[in-house]
Amino acid sequence: MQASNSLSRYAPQALAVLRIVTALIFIIHGTQKLFGFPAAPASGLPGAFTLFWFGAILEAFGGFLILIGLWTRPVAFVLAGEMAYAYWMFHAPRSIYPLLNGGDAAILYCFIFLYLVFAGAGAWSVDSRSKG
Repeated sequence: MQASNSLSRYAPQALAVLRIVTALIFIIHGTQKLFGFPAAPASGLPGAFTLFWFGAILEAFGGFLILIGLWTRPVAFVLAGEMAYAYWMFHAPRSIYPLLNGGDAAILYCFIFLYLVFAGAGAWSVDSRSKG
């Protein structure tokens, strides 16, 4: 019991690590679709102002805002919605099982972002600096 209590004091830093690592991986999904980096999607780059292009904008720029912890709660809310939409529109129709439909990452992102809506940015964020 005492060990878990002493670990609790690091919860803001652990939350920040979760936020930062999630954002870094999420940003890559956006840069892949927008710039072909680190590799272009198999279907090619989406056309400007298409649904996939708007998704890529959310992933790259929303991911960056999550990375630095700026407006974390509202941005995370939007990104959770984007990932829920992506799952139900593009993954779920392929199969009921996330492992088979390729949607397991979308589910994880959705719930991590939903958690950030309630938990906030944690330590090492612009949001925490603006509080004083």
